[in-house]
Amino acid sequence: MLNVLLVALGGGLGAASRFGVSLAMPARADAWPVATFLINVTGSFLIGLLAGWVATKGEDGEPWRLFLGVGVLGGFTTFSAYSLETMRMIERSDWLGAASYAIGSVIAGLVAVTIGMMLAKRVFG
Repeated sequence: MLNVLLVALGGGLGAASRFGVSLAMPARADAWPVATFLINVTGSFLIGLLAGWVATKGEDGEPWRLFLGVGVLGGFTTFSAYSLETMRMIERSDWLGAASYAIGSVIAGLVAVTIGMMLAKRVFG
């Protein structure tokens, strides 16, 4: 039951944070979705950092993984918004925007998680 509460509390905090970023960086319907891109890349970096840190904690890291990784970062990042925004660009025939967003998000996310993990190994390893 504690694990469910950790995930639920973290998820609420992450989703509220994502909503705050979207209010601070409102998207236009015809624009490249910068806020979602930044949210997902930042979340990728943070989950890499978290994964590297949790790896040093053994079983003691599991509550942190659940709260921060599954909860906060799971609620903060958003694959569904990324998919919808890509589809909206395709619907308006913005092929270059859709391709750069779809491919750029994946590449930037992978780079960010790698940097986060490398940083965690240096700092916590």
